[in-house]
Amino acid sequence: MILNKTSSVEDYQIASRFDSLRKILKTEEYAQHLEKPLAYWALPTDRRLPLVLLGRTLGDLLEMPFVELTATPGIGQKKIRSFVGLLSRAVNTDPNDLTVEDVKSSGNGSVQSEKEKLAEKFDPSSVSEVVWSKWRATVIKHNLENETLGRLAPNLQGMTRVNWNTRLGEFTDHTLAEIKARKTHGEKRIHALLEVFHGLHKLLSNLGEEDYLVVRVKPHRIDAVQQWVARTLQSTTIPDKTEIFEKFVKPLLEQLHVDATEQVANLADDRVGLSGPITSVREVARRMDLTRARVYQLLNEISDIMQIRWPGGRREVYELLAKFEAEANGKQEQLDQFRSTVELIYPNHRRGGTEPLERAESAEGNTESIESGTDVLGA
Repeated sequence: MILNKTSSVEDYQIASRFDSLRKILKTEEYAQHLEKPLAYWALPTDRRLPLVLLGRTLGDLLEMPFVELTATPGIGQKKIRSFVGLLSRAVNTDPNDLTVEDVKSSGNGSVQSEKEKLAEKFDPSSVSEVVWSKWRATVIKHNLENETLGRLAPNLQGMTRVNWNTRLGEFTDHTLAEIKARKTHGEKRIHALLEVFHGLHKLLSNLGEEDYLVVRVKPHRIDAVQQWVARTLQSTTIPDKTEIFEKFVKPLLEQLHVDATEQVANLADDRVGLSGPITSVREVARRMDLTRARVYQLLNEISDIMQIRWPGGRREVYELLAKFEAEANGKQEQLDQFRSTVELIYPNHRRGGTEPLERAESAEGNTESIESGTDVLGA
């Protein structure tokens, strides 16, 4: 460490700190760190970052004498102090934490400490490349790349509609900086994306592995309804009105209140007779002071939401409806609310149009089996 005569005590302290951190980072256990750019440890909320150095790798920067670093154009005392702070973050990043590339090659992960979990409480403004890399690694480890953002989002109101069907795998090979650089990815879209990855990491990061078990992630209300449908398909009796409401109608309406606007959710309530008789489209239009064409548009939003949340649901609920119809034996009236709910979430025709909708999903891969795995309920 060589400084000139005009150097202050603070300069000596920073230089000494740099030397100490460099010795630690150049040990064998930190070898993977040296391949990362300095920006990997920067946070969006950081101020006075040494921008000219952020794109260079730690290995490259640690080969430079401290005096040469301080002489870099645009690097003053505040920015060199910020630079040393980033080095300190790098030292405090566990070398055993897997990167996305490690997960692709080995499929194994390390268990987070309680301190790490608390530190990763979701705040989109404080997500660094280190944290983002962990979240991507979790998605890859559990083979969730083909899941869609909309299916696993806490709610759909906070997500741009065009992103509902976007696969998680479209982001797992990219740094956060690369994603933010896309012209179509503004603050709202980035926030929704990070929220999905954060939720999955929080849920799955500490799960162990068993060769004979598999984990499925799905919205918890949809999971409850799906399990009820599966059990009821095996039953020899038709459930009463109360059970149909509590196990099928109610959780689906609750899901719509999470995902849809208040206007759409209230429309759903009216159409299945939540607080009174089942209401026709004409009556709803009159009550809401809307045209019937607009009501049909709102109803179509409901089926779009359910197609995202429960992509294999159409086949399952129509199979159950067919079973009920065949076994009703004069109990048709107790099925009225079930029929209305099925038509609400998976209509036979595009509402307001004439084209028929398929009753069964053509892609079997969109449905989850509950026979061979343990389901972990999503947000």
